[in-house]
Amino acid sequence: MRIEVDKEKCVGGGQYVLATSEVFDQRDEDGVVVLLTESPRAHLHEKVRLAAALCPAVAIRIIE
Repeated sequence: MRIEVDKEKCVGGGQYVLATSEVFDQRDEDGVVVLLTESPRAHLHEKVRLAAALCPAVAIRIIE
């Protein structure tokens, strides 16, 4: 699994951080997504899929 984020689309909802704080964070100044790792370990894959599904702006893309 590889993850891509589109910071231009991000609305700073933060649901991705709640779902997978090991993979995502937010910028303090505006809440925009910060990707901590592009290739998370296998045990995090389901959480990453959930985070992508929760993103209201569809700013998280998963490449299997």
